[in-house]
Amino acid sequence: MRAASRLFVPLATVIVVTGSGLFHAAFIGHYPFVGWSRLAWYLTYIVLLTGAAEALGIPNIPRRLNALGSSVAAALLAAGGMSFVQLLVATPVLPRFVVFVSAAVLIPTFTALCAFTERIHVRAAGRDRVLVIVDGEDEILRLQREIDRAPERPSMVVAGYTTDELAGHEGSNDLVERCLSQAATVLVLDRVAQENRWIIAQAGALHAQGVRIRTLSMFYDQWLGKLPVNELERISLLFDINGLHSVRYLRAKRTLDILAALVGILALAVVAPVVLVCNRFANRGPLFYRQPRVGQHGTEFVILKLRTMPPDQHGGQWTTVDDPRLGKFCRFLRRSHLDELPQVLNVLRRELSVVGPRPEQPRYVSELGTTIPFYDLRHLVLPGMTGWAQIKYSYGASALDSLEKLQYDFFYLRHQSLGLDLRIIGRTANSVLRRTGR
Repeated sequence: MRAASRLFVPLATVIVVTGSGLFHAAFIGHYPFVGWSRLAWYLTYIVLLTGAAEALGIPNIPRRLNALGSSVAAALLAAGGMSFVQLLVATPVLPRFVVFVSAAVLIPTFTALCAFTERIHVRAAGRDRVLVIVDGEDEILRLQREIDRAPERPSMVVAGYTTDELAGHEGSNDLVERCLSQAATVLVLDRVAQENRWIIAQAGALHAQGVRIRTLSMFYDQWLGKLPVNELERISLLFDINGLHSVRYLRAKRTLDILAALVGILALAVVAPVVLVCNRFANRGPLFYRQPRVGQHGTEFVILKLRTMPPDQHGGQWTTVDDPRLGKFCRFLRRSHLDELPQVLNVLRRELSVVGPRPEQPRYVSELGTTIPFYDLRHLVLPGMTGWAQIKYSYGASALDSLEKLQYDFFYLRHQSLGLDLRIIGRTANSVLRRTGR
C-alpha cells in the first residue's frame, strides 16, 4: 500500500485536469475535447503539477499545516508555469478555467492525500517491529539512530541483543520466546549471528510463524536505503549496475541529462549576469571557479562552479556548511545551489550526469581510497550534480562523512534506474525549495 501511495498524486492530477477540461469543453466552450495538440498541452500541465508536487514532497509530508502550504505552493507554481508557457507561445493553449480550476481543486486534494499517506506510514511503523541481533551494543545504538534519522520505511527497534546474549545452546528456545514476547515482526541478523547454528535454527522456527528474517545488510538496504560497509565482502558488490550493463537505461539517462542541461543553460544565462554584477560589490574576482575532480573510471576532469570564495581561499581544507570564508552573498549562492549551475556544461560534455555519486577532488580520492574499503567502486559510473547520498546524508566535511556517504552510493549503484533518478531529482528540488540542503 505504501508503494502504491506514490501513484496517488499523478492519478489525482490526471483525473482533476481531465475532468475540468471535459467540463469546459462540454458546458462552457462547446467544442470537441479530443485533439492531439490539445492533449499534448494537457499532458504538459499534468507533468508540471506532478513535478511541482514531487519537488515539494507531496504526499510524504507529515504535518497538516506543512501539507497545506506545500499543496498551495505546488498548485501556484504549476499554474504560474503554465501561464508563462502560454505567454511565451502567445497563444492560450489551455483555457484559463482549466488551469486555475484544476489548481484550486488540487490544493485540498493534495492536502488530503498527504494526510492519508501519513496514516499509511503510521500504520506501517506499527507493523514493522524490529528485533536485532548484532555483534556489539554500539551497532544496536547505531541502527536505532539510523531508523530515527532517515528511514525509507518507518519502523521501530523493539529490542536489540548482542550475539553473545542469545548464542544459546542445543535445544535453546530463548530467541523465539523473546521475539514473540516483543511481538517482533522482523528479525535482523548480522554476519556473526548468521554463523551461529542455534540462532539460525530458532530463526527458522520464527520464519515458519510469519516473522520476516533479514540479514543486517538486507535490512539496511530495504529499510534505510544504504549498504553497510562493515557487512560487505568484495564479491557481494559484484551486482549488475545499470550504468554499466543496461544500454536502454544509459540512453534514457543520457536523454534526461541533455534535457536537464539545456534547461540549466537557460537558467545560467539569466543568473550569471546578476552574479557578475553582485561580485563587483561582494565577491571580487573571476566569475567561475575551476577545480579538478575524479570522474568515471578514475578519469580526472575540470568541474565548473560559480565562485563563492576569495580566489586565494580555495582548497587546502574541507569546506563546511557555514564556512567562515563565505560572505553573505556567497553563502546564499551555496544554500540555493545556484553556484552549481555551470556544471550543466560538464553534463553536456559527458563528464557529469544529473544524478550520480558526488565527484571528489583527486587528493581526497587518493586519501579516502587507502582508508575506506571498496571506495573505488563509486567511480564505475558517471558522477552527478546530485545523488542518493547527497539527499540522504547531510553535507560531508570529513573522512567519516565520506564513509557514511559511500554506503548510500552503494545503494544507488545496486538500484540504479530511471525511476530512482527521477525520485532523487524530485527530492533534490524539494530540499532546495525548502532550503534544507547544503
